[in-house]
Amino acid sequence: MTGSSAARPIRLGTRGSALAVAQSGQVAEALRAASGRPVELVEVVTTGDRSAAPVQRLGVGVFVSALRDALAGGEIDVAVHSYKDLPTEPAPGLVIAAVPERADPRDVLVAADGVGLAKLPAGARVGTGAPRRMAQLNALGAGLTCVPIRGNVDTRIRKVESGELDAVVVAAAGLQRLGRLTEVTEFLDPDLVLPAPAQGALAVECRVTDTELAATVGALDDPDTRAAVLAERTLLATLEAGCTAPVGGYATVTDGVLSLRGAVVALDGSASIRRLGTGTPADAESVGRRLAAELLDAGADSLLESAR
Repeated sequence: MTGSSAARPIRLGTRGSALAVAQSGQVAEALRAASGRPVELVEVVTTGDRSAAPVQRLGVGVFVSALRDALAGGEIDVAVHSYKDLPTEPAPGLVIAAVPERADPRDVLVAADGVGLAKLPAGARVGTGAPRRMAQLNALGAGLTCVPIRGNVDTRIRKVESGELDAVVVAAAGLQRLGRLTEVTEFLDPDLVLPAPAQGALAVECRVTDTELAATVGALDDPDTRAAVLAERTLLATLEAGCTAPVGGYATVTDGVLSLRGAVVALDGSASIRRLGTGTPADAESVGRRLAAELLDAGADSLLESAR
């Protein structure tokens, strides 16, 4: 590394939301320590940020395409994404140089009066923008009314504080990174509400040609998180389901064993198919493909088709 390149700040692209800036700031801090170089955050506005339409109507990749364009065009050197927002197909010319250690992947309930999921009365209005969450909440058979919502964490929680909603379901990782875990009413058991594939994980992306920078960013990589996310996203890709489909996927690595849980649920909660697969972290893609095949053999394709 030359003296001039060492002195030049690494331009790290991020969306402008409080959560995106918080998680990108954590990556920037780690990257400063790993590289010895200054890191500056560059805010990039994405299609998803400009529109209030439901994500499933906007399409896959609405929160990442502008960041990837800025990266490919040389406006930034590194991009930080919420991994679950990325399309499952790789982007030409770009490489995910690091998948840092994952934050808590679970979903959480934030409810009025601090009541848990089991104490919400029939008809309680629960806000969430994810068909996956709606389907699994409907599958509980508790008579909850799922209300589609969009917006950042503040916007969603304010709907509870104002009385517009009785509760919202959001990702634990977002509240964790914002320092707001004290507002959580209940951490939802993955056996009841399985997280989205790659939930809680970040993807740090560089240009393929920036080999030296990619190697430096690689110091932030957590191999167990990378393997778990690879299994989850391979499951999603093999099912040919986008990130807004009612599909849950959650992998853990313990004592050298990768365990992957997968679920496909009808939007109205009337049917669900859940399976478990295991293997080694090195076998993550195969574990994801095999589990997807089991789900499809059990009829997941018809549930996905009806959801479309």
